[in-house]
Amino acid sequence: MGMDKKPKVLLFDIGGVCVVSPFQSILDYELSLGIPPGWINYSISKTAPHGFWHRLERGEIRLDDAFYAGFNKDLHDPVRWETFYKIQQSKDPSLPKELPPVPNIDGKWLFNDMMTASNAPDPWMQPALKNLKASGKFILAALSNTVIFPPGHALHREDFFSDPIRGLFDVFVSSAHVGLRKPDPKIYEYALNEVDKYAKSHATEERGQSLGWQQGVKPDEVVFLDDIGENLKAAKKVGFRTIKVPLGRAFEAVDELESITGLKLAGDHPRIPIKPKLGAANAKL
Repeated sequence: MGMDKKPKVLLFDIGGVCVVSPFQSILDYELSLGIPPGWINYSISKTAPHGFWHRLERGEIRLDDAFYAGFNKDLHDPVRWETFYKIQQSKDPSLPKELPPVPNIDGKWLFNDMMTASNAPDPWMQPALKNLKASGKFILAALSNTVIFPPGHALHREDFFSDPIRGLFDVFVSSAHVGLRKPDPKIYEYALNEVDKYAKSHATEERGQSLGWQQGVKPDEVVFLDDIGENLKAAKKVGFRTIKVPLGRAFEAVDELESITGLKLAGDHPRIPIKPKLGAANAKL
């Protein structure tokens, strides 16, 4: 199925797509420490799949003091820091030749700042989501690497799925609830199975009959939106069609959605890119 054919399912990442990206928060923190940008992102990604960040997003551990201690340890590995610094030296010869000490990072503060910053709806994607929901012409689903915030945390919700943004979706696949996280191929297969079940269970309704849900959902009938290239590559391998959501320019992805759906989706927020304060490294958590 080409991109000129209408899909049955629009599958959205949340952070950096439906809500603002946490990556600017990371860059701001690195700038405040005076370290080469990209270290935190690099450090987290290189601990996959068994780092504390990844285990938290699979729901294997709780968000508590033990997590913060482990996350801090992951961010202070001297061997990983030396490797990263040498890479940066090859790109920027002006960096000091002598290896600086491992940056002193407050992992707890950083984590909570990232989570708080990425709680605000994206100003371009939010109206598009609401217009898609109102159209009733597609199964709206989400596939997100998530964190379960415990009681007492500022971001805790008694009912995780009652969040105003999460409530827009017919199907919501949360990594911390299913024990899988992107880019593991199994979570894309899980998401496909969930939207297929949703379609078939609503196939006899007027909406389902008119949209061909009796046959369920095939991989190429899903369009997946994400801001991280690694996640999009994994989705393509499963057979999903994909849309990259550029940092600070989600309106470009909304344009693609309008082309695919044939609907007017954009709100009235100015189409002015939100420029990162510094050229962002490739996003990869």
